[in-house]
Amino acid sequence: MHDKLSTFAALGPVIPVMVIDEVATAVPLARALVAGGVRVLEITLRTPAALQSMREIAAAVPEAVIGAGTLRTPADADAVLAAGAQFAVSPGYSARLASACAGLGLPLLPGVATATEIMQATEDGLQFLKFFPAMMAGGPAMLKAWSAVFADVRFCPTGGIALDTAPSLLALQNVACVGGSWLTPAAAVREGQWDLITQLAAQAAALPRAVA
Repeated sequence: MHDKLSTFAALGPVIPVMVIDEVATAVPLARALVAGGVRVLEITLRTPAALQSMREIAAAVPEAVIGAGTLRTPADADAVLAAGAQFAVSPGYSARLASACAGLGLPLLPGVATATEIMQATEDGLQFLKFFPAMMAGGPAMLKAWSAVFADVRFCPTGGIALDTAPSLLALQNVACVGGSWLTPAAAVREGQWDLITQLAAQAAALPRAVA
């Protein structure tokens, strides 16, 4: 599972964290991001449109790698796998959810914010973790502090990250990629400004990082 997540992370430095309110915007949004060089997409389970959006993107944009965000229960894992998700993301760490995802063959990127949570996740065999909420929980300084004691763990920081703050995270050896919502501004999605989203995706895809 870790290998699959590493492969997905290698496709680009930024994973957009997407909140889709209208299913009709899902496919053009995904196409705009892919056109800008961003292929790995996290669609959060925060709206009623999320699962159908995954299904439609999976059918219409096969070059996209679909991640499902905000998983909290085993039932969520079943639902997103059926909708076409290729990996899952959770806001925190739950051994029950991790076990369910493992049983489904669904790679899980679980959220952690403390050393204790990292230890719990690594004890269960997970070494690729989401640092969330990254900027509120210590940002680059926290990741640097963790690098010595958790040298075998790689992170995808998410939460409060923008184009101007992403480089300080991507420069760290224990950061594989970052997640951010700045690639899909709500107003731009609502108004169908797909060229703008492609431009934002291209800027994100071009960000340098220490570890591919």
